Amino acid sequence: MLVIALTGGIGSGKSAVSRHFESLGVPVLDADLLAHQLVKPGLPALLEIQAIFGDHMVDAQGRLNRASLRDIVFGDLQQRHRLEGILHPRIRQAMEEWLEHQSTPYVVLGIPLLFETGQTTLADRVLVVDCDESLQIERVAKRDQLSTAQIAQIMASQVDRQTRLNGADDVIENNGSLETLIDATERLHQYYLKLA
Repeated sequence: MLVIALTGGIGSGKSAVSRHFESLGVPVLDADLLAHQLVKPGLPALLEIQAIFGDHMVDAQGRLNRASLRDIVFGDLQQRHRLEGILHPRIRQAMEEWLEHQSTPYVVLGIPLLFETGQTTLADRVLVVDCDESLQIERVAKRDQLSTAQIAQIMASQVDRQTRLNGADDVIENNGSLETLIDATERLHQYYLKLA
């Protein structure tokens, strides 16, 4: 079975590509969704985050206080590494277990921080969704209501665009319309089926 790692910077259009692969019947596992599941109330990862970063990381309902955590980890590289040390091994293990249960010609692992976490070994090919940085900022500002400074901070915490492109086997350029993005995804779908 062919394993494709799908990645790209924040606001590049990874989610749209992911959704289209899913609509074509391709199993897709998203690392961000896994991370959300791992920090549900009472689970070991959340308890560890609370123990390391403090009780204020958990709200009255026992849920992760994402805004507080984001403030800490995006402002401090050492703290971000501590958080990654809690989450990334668990995410990788969950992905490996999921892969064992798939039987389609190919699957897609959506891993936003693919290069940052050294997870390229999980995949046979790396697909990067790429767009101009100005477009990234515009899309994220519209989608997440974050300030330009916050977006810049998040982008700075990710590997730079050139590093991603250098590590790609396949690239979908997403500077145009959704239709163009879907066409490019369809072409790759046919290519991956042939490769598989």
